[in-house]
Parts: sequence; structure tokens; C-alpha cells
Amino acid sequence: MRFEIGLAGLGLLAVISLGFGLVAQLVGRTATHWLWLIAGVAWFVGGLFASEVVWGTLTVAEIQPIIDGLALDESLLGGVVLGVPVAVGTWYATRRARVHRPV
Repeated sequence: MRFEIGLAGLGLLAVISLGFGLVAQLVGRTATHWLWLIAGVAWFVGGLFASEVVWGTLTVAEIQPIIDGLALDESLLGGVVLGVPVAVGTWYATRRARVHRPV
């Protein structure tokens, strides 16, 4: 397997992942202060997997836009597919822990 993503593509994916993580942290009240990191890492892994593994064999003519090896649209789809369920699951798990915590 050969990854063709460059530093600019990884940087863009990291910025998008960080933005998603911050939005996830601000949307719901959780017992953990690490939701932003968990959601951001899940988005990053999903986006990288979608861009480089699932659609990694397509050429520039078949897929657009490609930013320094990152298939942008496909990485966003991969981020949504993995990032949103992980963020919701983490929120749900920490919300329940917060409800049952003694006062």
C-alpha cells in the first residue's frame, strides 16, 4: 500500500478534524473534557481511511478535488461516517456517567 498524501493534505485534514472536535465539545454538555480530542481523532482516522484506502486507487481524472493527495470530498464523508457516531457515543456514555454521579 502506498500513501500519496502530502503535508498540506494532512494539515488540512487535521484542521477540519480539530474544528469538528471543537464543535462536538461545544454542542453537548459532557462529563469529559476530552470529547473534542476523541471526536477529532475519529474524524481524522475516518477521513484518512476514506481518502487513502477506500478511494485511494482512483486517479485525478476520476476524483476531484484532490489537495496534495487528499481526496477532500471522500475524506469528509469518511470523517462523518466515523466521527459523528464516535462523538455521539462518547457523549451518550459520558452523559450517563454524569447523571449517575453522586452529588
